Amino acid sequence: MPYSGDDFYCDVAIPRREPLVVVHEDNDVLAFHHTRPFWPVHVVVVPKVHVDSLLTLQDAALAARLLEVVQSVAADVVAEHGSASVMTNLGGYQDSKHLHVHVHSGEALSRAL
Repeated sequence: MPYSGDDFYCDVAIPRREPLVVVHEDNDVLAFHHTRPFWPVHVVVVPKVHVDSLLTLQDAALAARLLEVVQSVAADVVAEHGSASVMTNLGGYQDSKHLHVHVHSGEALSRAL
């Protein structure tokens, strides 16, 4: 059954209630291949503590660590695929109400909703 809550990362990904292909994990940050990718290469980077969005991120050390991991993941994607995009969503664009950064490459995949 597809997840229907509003914080996939706290509810499913971080506690590993679903298998993930992990790219990076440390005490503060988890990066993994999206479970329902929108692009051929689609990695999600999240803080392991709940933060609503980029707009509410107050912890400077966590922000720095998150950005370090995003930078590393993006560098790996560029090295392997030649290009990458880095983005986060806010407000109504944010399906999961937990700060997450997408690192992706390639043309958007066609998906039936």
